[in-house]
Amino acid sequence: MLDPSPRTGDFGGVAPDEEESVGTLISRLVSEGRSLAQAELTLVRAKAGERVGAYRSAAIFFGAAGLLALAALIALLVGLELTLAPLVGPGGATAMVVLVTLVIAAVLALIGKRSLAPRS
Repeated sequence: MLDPSPRTGDFGGVAPDEEESVGTLISRLVSEGRSLAQAELTLVRAKAGERVGAYRSAAIFFGAAGLLALAALIALLVGLELTLAPLVGPGGATAMVVLVTLVIAAVLALIGKRSLAPRS
């Protein structure tokens, strides 16, 4: 990687009183420019890799949280069904819990659809 600190008195191995040809100067300029571009590209790649790693960890944690929330919702619905079963029977309790859950799902889907519709 290039050293970003300014160099005083460093003429790339050439004494200040020696004259370099224009071709040599241009060649050195191109070479140093290429080195600088490669160093910048390496820096950008490192920063991007760091961000991707952070987003990957966040995605894993969000996925685990969603999975646990789904498991809790299923447990809640099973508990509700077991609570209603002595009152209306197992079939009636299942039908009631499924019907109410589908109505809630339909309302949420309509809200989501409405939020995607173009506003005029």
